[in-house]
Amino acid sequence: MRKHVFLMKGGCALLALLSGAPAMAQGQQQGSGALLDEIIVTAQRRAESVQDVPVAISAFSSSELERRQITETLDLINAVPNLIGANNTGLGSANQYYLRALGNTETIATFDPPVGTYVDDIYVSRQNANNFSFFDVERIEVLRGPQGTLFGRNTTGGAVNVIMAKPRDTLGGFAEVGYGKYDEKTARASIDIPVSETVLTKFSAFKVKNDGWAKNLTTGEDNNGEDTTGIRGAVRWLVSDNVTWDVSSDYMDSDNDSLLNTQENGRRVTRTGLTKQGGALRSYLVGEKGGYGLGNNVRTWTLTSNIAVETEGPTINVISGYRDLHQEYALDFANMAKATGGYVIANTSDHDQFSQEIKANGSLFGDKLDYVVGLYYLHEDNKTDFADFLNFVTPTVLADRTLTNTTEAKAAYGQFDFHATDRLTATAGVRFTEEKKTIGIVSNGNPRAVANFSTAAMVALGIPDDQTTAIWTPRFALEYKAADDVMLFASATRGFKSGGWNARGTSAEVVRSFAAEKVWSYETGVRSEWLDGSLRVNLNAFYTDVSDFQIPSAFQQASGAVAFITGNYADMEVKGLEAEFTWVPVKGLNLSAALGLQDSQYKNPAASVLTQQAQCRAGTTARCGQGIVTPTGTISEPVRSPDMTLNLSGSYDIAIGDYLLTPSVSMTHVGKHWVQTSNVVPSYENGYTTYSGGVTFGPADGPWSASLECSNCTDVTYRTSYLISTYLNRPATWAGRLKYKF
Repeated sequence: MRKHVFLMKGGCALLALLSGAPAMAQGQQQGSGALLDEIIVTAQRRAESVQDVPVAISAFSSSELERRQITETLDLINAVPNLIGANNTGLGSANQYYLRALGNTETIATFDPPVGTYVDDIYVSRQNANNFSFFDVERIEVLRGPQGTLFGRNTTGGAVNVIMAKPRDTLGGFAEVGYGKYDEKTARASIDIPVSETVLTKFSAFKVKNDGWAKNLTTGEDNNGEDTTGIRGAVRWLVSDNVTWDVSSDYMDSDNDSLLNTQENGRRVTRTGLTKQGGALRSYLVGEKGGYGLGNNVRTWTLTSNIAVETEGPTINVISGYRDLHQEYALDFANMAKATGGYVIANTSDHDQFSQEIKANGSLFGDKLDYVVGLYYLHEDNKTDFADFLNFVTPTVLADRTLTNTTEAKAAYGQFDFHATDRLTATAGVRFTEEKKTIGIVSNGNPRAVANFSTAAMVALGIPDDQTTAIWTPRFALEYKAADDVMLFASATRGFKSGGWNARGTSAEVVRSFAAEKVWSYETGVRSEWLDGSLRVNLNAFYTDVSDFQIPSAFQQASGAVAFITGNYADMEVKGLEAEFTWVPVKGLNLSAALGLQDSQYKNPAASVLTQQAQCRAGTTARCGQGIVTPTGTISEPVRSPDMTLNLSGSYDIAIGDYLLTPSVSMTHVGKHWVQTSNVVPSYENGYTTYSGGVTFGPADGPWSASLECSNCTDVTYRTSYLISTYLNRPATWAGRLKYKF
């Protein structure tokens, strides 16, 4: 009740501020030299100032990313309102983002994330490898809320859009090395080499290697470490005055796990008996995965092409992308001190995706009408050879099978912005998407497997082996320039997240399908700058109506194994407020704040849920604490939906002769929430506050700098997931870095 009242009061305050904005703006004079940097974004698939975009967006330039110590995608949780996240259980290469209460914890290829990741306009389909360090980034945009019209499928929660720096026309670059806690060694470098006036190139690379932050008390090994290498090359060909062709390719090889661990005597420990050397599972599992040691390895290769043609009318972009991903892992989710581990999933998989987009944007009728139109195609092939091995009492292979699944998606979209007056713009857009998914499962012929099943067994049970979705996702918006630096907007947007199958099931009846998740989001907000351009204030209020919400759930089976089953168990509604402030009161002092408030709840639970709830309340305890029914028989609260997130950060340039000393500090507060669907008691997180900071020193106009920084400096421990037991966040880390620009 208090949360509802707080949101209502906050909404009234927001409306009051919006209504008073024009008068406030008229009372200030715009200075000739604003202190805030203008950030150009492509949230509407065209270049424009972030302050002119009627979308909830957080944008960070390369300098802002460096100031905030954002060096990988997961660090964004410390800068964006109503965004929380962590590594997936076991997989340090994968992030589970929850944005406005919408997220996904599953990485198997029959699932799609609701918070899409894009790199240079190329969609990253697989969540397996969406946590990566940055090469040489121009900016990052985090779009909150569904982006179904211009970005398309699987963005019901939002999108993380990473834009890499393009090759420059002068020779230059940087090199950076670092050393930190857990014997972490890092290196990053990038160089621009113009071959000619029309052919520009950029080469970048990075390396991260550490011992790991959890000590295994059974094997003596260090766990939860990282060893990642990445290289990237980019070419910009200025074909003519009107044609530019950007081509890039990158390769990353990452060993990065996130095993179940506990905190004992001031340190993190694990106890699994499965070692990195491997071999303990060889006599139980079929194929090369039987020889895998404890760990997670992901290798990705990406090739992208973007041809931009400026005509007398529209600018046309032809955007092509290919991404190849190979993953190998063997992970113990029970953390048991047996040579085989307690509950191990061993996996080898290959994932290929190809996407093609043709986009045109321009203006008509004397710039009265701006438009973006396009066609999009994506094809994805996935093959996963995996097995579930249980050894709580007796070694048991629950299932050993190979999954193949494909996705083919086609779409056409358009958005039109009509400038009714100099201050009023009306927007209408729509996207039509048609997609087909298929699934196939074959047994690996493992004689030890309890269950050997195939696609035919699924179909015999009425489970489809293909799904087809055809859907319209429109967007409507109004924006009004109340003053030169104040824009008000309201919008209604629809999005959807693809359906799929519970492919982790160890029997045919568990590999059931689930339908597409659909969202309508209603939003109002203001984009504004004050005090001669030194203060930026962006506010949003939203209401999200989710139908057929895909809820990932874990069900304990009689064997002790866990069945991971996602279903459309209920609808959900989310309402909230967001506020972002950036202030440069004096030159060199940068202050930022991001506040998120939200309230989420399930509604319209499915008939199966109501039946389960009634059985639980009638005394069948086995039906309690499963799915979205709590141990006490109530309907659970949505997971990872804290009532509040608050991020505060600041830095100050202190001149010392010809040198600059720049201390920086940040705070992140996340309110109370649950991290497991059934709201079992150990999965309750009562909220936490973490602090990070650093100091940088170097010549004011010189090429080098030295920095010392810490993350989660006070070593706060909090819950991130619950699967058999509680998963914890990363512990405190520190690092020193030297950087040289040339």
